[in-house]
Amino acid sequence: MSYSNSRFFYLLLFLFIGSIQAQNFKKDSLKKELNNNIKKDSNRVKTLNDLAFYYYKKNPTQALIYVKEAKKIATEIEFIKGQARSFFINGLIESKKLNYNESINYYSEALLLYEKINRKNKVSECYAKIGFMFFYNYDFNNAILNFKRSIAIDNQTRNTNKTAIKLKYVGHSFFDTGKYNEALLYYNKAKSLNIKLNNELELSNCYLSIGSIFLKKANYPFALKNYNKSLETSEKIKDSLGVSKALNNLGLVYKNYENYDKAIENYKKSLEYQRKIGNKKNISKALNNIGVIYINKKDYKTALNYHKEALLISEEINDKIGQTRYLNNIGRVYGELKNEIKAIRCFEKAEVISLKFGYQLGLCNSYYRMTISYINQKKYKKALFYALKGKNISNKLRILYFQKDIYELLSVIYNNIGDYKRAFKSHKKFKIFNDSLFNKENIQKITQLEYEYKYKDELASAEKRELKLTKRVRSTSQDLENSKHNLLLGVIAFLVTILTLGGVIFFLRIRNEKSKIQNIVIEQKLLRSQMTPHFIFNSLSVLQGMILNKEQKKSISYLSKFSKLLRIILENSRDKTVLLSQELTAIENYLILQNLENETYNYTISINDTLNTSEFKIPPMLIQPFIENAIEHAFINQSENKTITINLEFLNKELICKIIDNGIGISSQTENNNQYKKSLSTAITSERLKILSKYFKMKGTVTLEDRSKYNKKGTQVILKIPYIKERVSN
Repeated sequence: MSYSNSRFFYLLLFLFIGSIQAQNFKKDSLKKELNNNIKKDSNRVKTLNDLAFYYYKKNPTQALIYVKEAKKIATEIEFIKGQARSFFINGLIESKKLNYNESINYYSEALLLYEKINRKNKVSECYAKIGFMFFYNYDFNNAILNFKRSIAIDNQTRNTNKTAIKLKYVGHSFFDTGKYNEALLYYNKAKSLNIKLNNELELSNCYLSIGSIFLKKANYPFALKNYNKSLETSEKIKDSLGVSKALNNLGLVYKNYENYDKAIENYKKSLEYQRKIGNKKNISKALNNIGVIYINKKDYKTALNYHKEALLISEEINDKIGQTRYLNNIGRVYGELKNEIKAIRCFEKAEVISLKFGYQLGLCNSYYRMTISYINQKKYKKALFYALKGKNISNKLRILYFQKDIYELLSVIYNNIGDYKRAFKSHKKFKIFNDSLFNKENIQKITQLEYEYKYKDELASAEKRELKLTKRVRSTSQDLENSKHNLLLGVIAFLVTILTLGGVIFFLRIRNEKSKIQNIVIEQKLLRSQMTPHFIFNSLSVLQGMILNKEQKKSISYLSKFSKLLRIILENSRDKTVLLSQELTAIENYLILQNLENETYNYTISINDTLNTSEFKIPPMLIQPFIENAIEHAFINQSENKTITINLEFLNKELICKIIDNGIGISSQTENNNQYKKSLSTAITSERLKILSKYFKMKGTVTLEDRSKYNKKGTQVILKIPYIKERVSN
């Protein structure tokens, strides 16, 4: 051992011995105080509680002896603060022994006593401890409730030092129940507070959690961005655990990018850190993730070894969610190895654990995998049973990729049992969810990347021009070295002016290019690649159904009307503006076509007498998306008396279109999960109106209202449409 290393070793040894001596001194001091004070008073209660707190981690049995005596004396002398402290320490002892229910009872007793003497900070601490116990016991709803109560008291007392951790655990609780939007909200609150408190350790954890939300939402660029921030922060403060977690999650992103070698590289680095740290839960996660990569690489035997090791560790530490995850993955491997019996046993074990602890995501995964196993065995009734269970949970959790996969399996099952109508409907649902995965956020990300690429390209060109200009300045300076000083200053001033003007022109060009890209992408890519194909798919699906049902005359009529409508839409979308009369013709044809199959609703198009539709030119495809929304979402569980009304009027130089239905309304829809959220087409129309307002130099807006505030049923959409008014020649 070198001299410097030897000095470092002895310094650590000295600090360690010093720490032990300080603890022993405190213990001996407390024991001495206890022996000197035999009187049953508040001081003896405090000393007993302090000794119990000292021993609760090292020797829980001894701690219980001290806390029992403290509680007895405090009760006799009616020392409420001492009683509350004793119950609180009792809760700590039981939590250390993993007796979460008993711990909750003791913390609840302490909470009531602290409320009695108005110790708000202690009440907040009790709620937080109860929240942690529910969280570790997988009762996430009660965990959220108690954490929120604690946070509310922190806000009242302005004692926010520990609030960020509570916010993070509320996020964890929502995350583990599949409520990702709610989880993201609380992670961002925790992040903001940690930035304010300059708590870099917790800030790193927040970046990690936020990245995991984006990973679940398949937004890989944002997931990568947050994981890298977490890694940088952890490396900065030399937090090995944080570095390991960030590496692990980066591996997850590379897995989704199908860069399996890079994923394994990150996972194995993470595993090395975790083995050094000794965090068994994270060791099992890293082993599981490596196993998943080997499944994707079709190396099933290697994958099985990693997953089995992960399962053994999770059973050892009683990690129930981990057990569910690893059992599902082991079952998946057995399925790939064509051993369906072993696969189903694993899925059934995972199901039992998920049901017991309310782990909905794990349950959905088990049902999905069981469905596949039974399909492979051609046991279609059992497959249908589990597919329907999986469908109910995936719809409740609103996880698109599960919804898509489950409906695809349902289509296969119904097809095999001869229920072709349901097979067709399930396949239609599968296509809808599959289309939804290519959402607006991803297209906006592509737009941003295109802009960034163009910006960097322009910047590189500008740098080259600046470099040439700099060289020219130097050359000119050398040539004019013997010239008059005033002439030199004039040349430099001239060149500085050119640089300044060049910079202004450059940034104006960039701003102009960005505006063009936004305009082109939103108007062309989103409008034509999202709205039109979606409509075409629905129409062809209806036509396919008619053909399967051998409705020859009806299908020929439908095809004729469909081709006519398609021609009008294509002609209208080719131009920046179309006559209002042409747009209304397209809308009427669309309504006829949608209602042709079974005439399920009534519609009317009314135009104010003062409005001449041949005088107005408007942007195409603005009104149709809201009519489609009404048809798709307004009449859920309503089989009769469905009405859609389109009113147009020209009032105070504003062209106003109202789309009114008598369905269940926005408010009711919002309460029933997510049925009446803004569709992609609605969002696109709003974006278009912002751009078109500038182009037409008049304001275009869209407003959605629930008609319940007018004591009527349904929803009302009010569109203020930008227009160009032209005189019609006689």
